[in-house]
Amino acid sequence: MATDYDTPRKTDDDVDSDSLEELKARRNDKSTSAVDVDEFEQAEGLELPGADLSNEELSVRVLPRQADEFTCMSCFLVHHRSQLSREKNGQPICRDCD
Repeated sequence: MATDYDTPRKTDDDVDSDSLEELKARRNDKSTSAVDVDEFEQAEGLELPGADLSNEELSVRVLPRQADEFTCMSCFLVHHRSQLSREKNGQPICRDCD
């Protein structure tokens, strides 16, 4: 939010002079200005740049863990053996988690 440093600032006397009723009215005005928007309806009208991908299916080929790979027991990602840092209680830990 931009700040205009040339505008006159309120002094402590001005802040104390605000009545309780004025402060309550300001708070009520701010709370009534909120709009309840359904996120699904808002996202429904959103169009991504590029081609229409709504009818496309994502196909991913999942390979089983290879002989030279391990699963880190901290982050649960599959890494190459070169990323093995240590074993903690017999469980392999990768360099990123060590």
